[in-house]
Parts: sequence; structure tokens; C-alpha cells
Amino acid sequence: MNEILKGVRVLELANVLAGPSVGQFLAESGAQVIKIENPATRGDVTRSWKLNKEEGETDVSAYFSAVNSGKLSVALDVQNPDHYAALIDLVKVSDIVIASYKMGDAEKLRVDAATFRSHNPSLIYGKISGYGDQNSKVGYDAILQAETGFMFMNGEPGGKSVKMPVALIDILAAHQLKEAILLAYIHRLKTGKGAEVSVSLFDAAISSLANQATNYLLAGHNPKKMGSEHPNIAPYGSIFTCQDGAKIVIAVGTDKQFEALTKVLGLSNFMSEKFSNNSTRVKNREQLNALLQNAFAKEEASVLLTRLDAVHVPSGKLQSVQEVFASGKADHLLIESGLKTVGLRNFIAKMDKYEIPSHIAPPPSLNQHANYLFTKILGYSEEEKKKLE
Repeated sequence: MNEILKGVRVLELANVLAGPSVGQFLAESGAQVIKIENPATRGDVTRSWKLNKEEGETDVSAYFSAVNSGKLSVALDVQNPDHYAALIDLVKVSDIVIASYKMGDAEKLRVDAATFRSHNPSLIYGKISGYGDQNSKVGYDAILQAETGFMFMNGEPGGKSVKMPVALIDILAAHQLKEAILLAYIHRLKTGKGAEVSVSLFDAAISSLANQATNYLLAGHNPKKMGSEHPNIAPYGSIFTCQDGAKIVIAVGTDKQFEALTKVLGLSNFMSEKFSNNSTRVKNREQLNALLQNAFAKEEASVLLTRLDAVHVPSGKLQSVQEVFASGKADHLLIESGLKTVGLRNFIAKMDKYEIPSHIAPPPSLNQHANYLFTKILGYSEEEKKKLE
């Protein structure tokens, strides 16, 4: 079991993807993560985000399972005085809070950093917002993809703008909050002092534009739709169809790799002035891709991939999600409960002397751990627990 954060207690007052993924990361790292859910809304909204294929009355949907393994669940209505008092008792014995509220809501409900830290000064309060502390607009991943340039760039040349099929802005913001919380925790270990840290989806998206942002800021190039092609490198992200219909993606980053690619494909005199270096290949991208496609069309994918791997040319077969998991290569990232897969790991790093846990608890049902929390952690009497039913 990974015990690097053993003894750390986390309260998660967050829904959907960004905040809860931070909670699962901390749970996988050994922390005790208590998910506080609103009974009036039947808990985290993603409990009800079900596919047509999902049957039965369970409140643990496939979507909910993406970021809620390893947690304890308790249903508390913070507008109920008895429930709120129980929440404050949990705050007093916790180390970290993860929160995601619209501007002003946390203060109105008295679940803001100042209120919580008045009860526990060493508390680390981490929050995610849509657009920052001074903007009340609600942040949703699809809207952020549209507003921050991602959707404008994503698609085939001349085609419609499309969002990415994963809520990537939520995931990027979650990584930013993980980093901020861990830095705050290191600071607390040194000084004993808590902190309030915050991340917005908007800032996380902009900071992740990477080279596409600097292409504009430094070179005046407004990024446009290029399909899977790369604006700065060629052939990189290019997709080629083989003789057997399988598709291969090439990601050539150096002239040496390009030369190795041409030798494998049997393309003589291909290191001409038009293609001798990356700059010329970018300028002559269309002609380059046409010539490469003719060569790929003569090859069987599996054989060609073996030959490309042998000379260290970055390449891979275009695969569906079903094919990815059928291959067995991702088995070490599965979270298992009994004989059933219940989700994927959020924490994937390998650390010397710390093992990634082979098993963590499956995603909880709503209020599954109320009795345990009130009895074992808070030491409530039967009469006190009855008030919370």
C-alpha cells in the first residue's frame, strides 16, 4: 500500500471531475479522503450521468467511477444546523479541504477558507473555480475549450470546430491544484502554517496552450485547424494508411529520425533540399505527406511498426479505447475490486521505496460511510448520530 500520505485527512467538497480527481490522487497516495455530498441533490451530480448501457438502480455510474475510488462518503446538508456542526467537527480534525463553489456561495454557506481556518488554522484549503475569485460565471469544460482557443484549433482544415472528447481543461486544472496543495503541505511541514490555494479553469487552460501560445505571442502566428498535424514539425502527428487498412501515426522530431524513416520505407534520394531538414519539411508538408502515403500504402502495418521500432522512429497504430484495454498494456493502471474493474488510477508515478497500491476501495455509494465517520472519527453517541439521520 502506498503510505506516503498516511495519516493525512482530506475533506472533499467538490463535484464532477476536477476537484474529485484531486481527491482520488490524494487517496491513492495514502490519504483518508472523505467526500462530503449534498443529500438534497442525491450527491455528486455525476452519480446520475449514465450511459444508455448502464442499467440498475446503483448510484455509482461509470462517470462517477472515473475519479472517486478510495474515498469515504457522507451526506451532509450544510444548511441543516446539526449537519453543519458535524462538518465543522470534521474540519477540526482534517488537514486538507478540496472545494469548488461559484463565487460567493462558499461564504454564504459558511464553507469558505476563512470560516474553516478559524476552526483549524493549520488547514490547507484548495479550491477550483471557473474564472477566478472575482468572476461569478460558472465554468464548464466545453465552454472553457471554446473560450481559450482549444476548440478553434481542434478539427480538420476547413472543417467545424470540435471539442476534445475528454474534459481536458478540468484535468489540467486538477493537476495545477494538486501541485498547489502539495506545495502548501510542504510549507506547512516547515512552518506549521496552513494556506488557501486556488486555481481557475481559465488560467489552467491558457497556461496549457504551450507552444501554440508562443507561436502567436512570439511569432505572430494565429494557430488554426491542422487535423493531427503539428505547426512546428513535420511529419509529426501525421496519419498514414497501410496496405491492410490499418493507420499509423508518425512523430518524427529530428532529421536523424526522418532519415531512418526514409530508409525503412525504401525512399531513395529523399533527403533532398525539399526535405533535408525540419524547416523545409514544414514548408513542403503537403508534398511530403503525399509521397509518404504512397510508401505506407505498400506496407503491412504490424511489420512496418516492428521495423520502425527497431530504428527508433516514433510511431504507433491508431487504436480505439477498446483496443487499448484489450491489449493488456494498461492493466497495471486498472483499479480492481474483487474480479471487477471499477476505475483507473490517477496517480501513476513510480517512486523509490513507495509502492503503488495494488487495490484501493471502489467508488462509494452515497452516505456509505456515515456511521463509521461519526462513530470512529468523531466519537458521536447514538443520540448525536440520530440527529443526523
